[in-house]
Amino acid sequence: MQDILKNKVRGRNYDKLAALANPKLHRFVAEAIELCRPEKVFVMSDSADDAEYIRNQAIKLGEEKPLAIEGHTVHFDGYFDQGRDPEATKYLLRKGVNLGERIKSIDKETGLAEVKGYLRGSMAGREMLVCFWCLGPTNSDFSIPCVQITDSPYVAHSESILYRKGYEQFKKIGPDSSGENFFRFLHSEGEMENFVSKNVDKRRVYIDLDENIVYSVNTQYGGNTIGLKKLALRLAIQKADREKWLAEHMFVMGVHGPGGRVTYFTGAFPSACGKTSTSMLPGQTIIGDDIAYLRKNGGEIRTVNVEQGIFGIIRDVNSEDDPIIYKAINKPGEVIFGNVLVTDDGRPHWLGMGKELPKEGTNYAGEYKEGMTGPDGKKVSPSHKNARYTVRIGDLENKDPLMDDPDGVPVGGILYGGRDSDTWVPVEQAYNWTEGIIIKGASIESETTAAAIGAEGVRKFDLMSNLSFVSIPLGKYIQNNLDIVKGVKESPLIFSVNYFLRDKNGDYLNGMADKLVWVLWAEMRVNGDVRGIETPTGIIPRYEDLAKLFRDNLGHDYSQSDYVRQFTIRIPENLAKLDRVGAIYRDKVSNTPQVVFETFDKVRKRLDTVKEKHGEYISPFDLTNA
Repeated sequence: MQDILKNKVRGRNYDKLAALANPKLHRFVAEAIELCRPEKVFVMSDSADDAEYIRNQAIKLGEEKPLAIEGHTVHFDGYFDQGRDPEATKYLLRKGVNLGERIKSIDKETGLAEVKGYLRGSMAGREMLVCFWCLGPTNSDFSIPCVQITDSPYVAHSESILYRKGYEQFKKIGPDSSGENFFRFLHSEGEMENFVSKNVDKRRVYIDLDENIVYSVNTQYGGNTIGLKKLALRLAIQKADREKWLAEHMFVMGVHGPGGRVTYFTGAFPSACGKTSTSMLPGQTIIGDDIAYLRKNGGEIRTVNVEQGIFGIIRDVNSEDDPIIYKAINKPGEVIFGNVLVTDDGRPHWLGMGKELPKEGTNYAGEYKEGMTGPDGKKVSPSHKNARYTVRIGDLENKDPLMDDPDGVPVGGILYGGRDSDTWVPVEQAYNWTEGIIIKGASIESETTAAAIGAEGVRKFDLMSNLSFVSIPLGKYIQNNLDIVKGVKESPLIFSVNYFLRDKNGDYLNGMADKLVWVLWAEMRVNGDVRGIETPTGIIPRYEDLAKLFRDNLGHDYSQSDYVRQFTIRIPENLAKLDRVGAIYRDKVSNTPQVVFETFDKVRKRLDTVKEKHGEYISPFDLTNA
């Protein structure tokens, strides 16, 4: 092993690797060298010089191109490599291991042979980059050291923005070779053509849960290659299961209440349901927009942002709706744009930016002209709908001062949201933790849009907004969420939110700015500032409290008629939802905890009782103050 390392990892790079006295790490690097056969190896420490080298290599090798604003670059993925590939993403499972029919897997021996076959010799003539990062703040109970091996300086550069430095953190592991101590990622772009991965038909993303290793090959897109993001989330969910904490697909934000008070919330929303816009609400502070770890500490639930940056969808980011993000990506500083349209003057353009888009430029399809078609015969969008920006949260004006606190922040409340046209009211508090997890989190559905799959309004089940990433049986995952509060002095309050309620004509009943009021009301409930109204499914706001919040924070009146239309309790729709979700847990999820069905039955009986007294559609004014 040491002979392999000394032969390929030379000079200062060998010294940096040798300083990490961990045999398991050295073996991983040596095996990757033997498999991928790079010409040379660069080892990245936490130094500014090493970070600068990676940035320069990304430009030198053509994976990023400089833009007009200082520090900005653009990266293009291949035409057919524009998003996460769920069909090619699988768990490597030993014979006899079954995570349930909803989780894609492949026999471990077969899968390893396949992916290693594609990785074999994939870095010939290239430089292998060995990078060290930390999931969560460093020097913390939340810290998980990670090593990423890749031949893509774009991937390494992206991770330097998105994750905290981990080389010095790695030194703390010492010689312990236990697989529990760090996560490992091996990626190769494979054969390249015009600076992008050529063989995307052989794209593979395979996850070895036993060894805490992710292999990916023949792809550049961040969701398939930036190992520490959703790929690491799958590993972390397994680790959390063993160690009795939670790894969740959640933002973390500080909600600012009366008198300068800050209450910290986490929130889980499926894609296109308002997750990032909630975490960036005006007047509030952000810790993270995507992934959170939650642990018990000192009798309370505390949380951290796993990341330090945002790999965000840039579509519809504009100066009016997203002023803080818009400002951050339009000033000098380190920003990577992905798959946008770039004009000859080095300016990026994207869908929904609030300006008319140019009719020609360079984009993910190459030289772009309005009306052109791509290799699949489809009309090419000037900027891809999944185009991205990568930026540090520390460069945002609304960053929370505790974003890197190694102890995390206390969780006061949790928000679960989905795209729901006819059932959930805009905001509602669960009666208790169990009902919150089951009726709010484990019952999330999100309606598709016509643009996504050609059929609008199809409800997609997505418990905790984490279904795509859960790497343990779903019943066990729910039970872990229920159990996390055992021994906690006071459980966080759980709320559902819904920004997409419509009337019979299809018109939205909420303005997009209204979400600020719903979140501020939730903050006041956490701190006991306001009373509520009891419904069969939880506690909703009183009219007078919302009217004051609208007036004080949005500067306009809130009518009683709007309140009634938004907060009418829709009994038939709620019963139908319980039937739909209950059937999934009964028929498709093995080992669903019995408490799920008991809770559904309890809520169903409350709905039936209120229906007998008030009818199918009930004004909030007809219900009782809580």
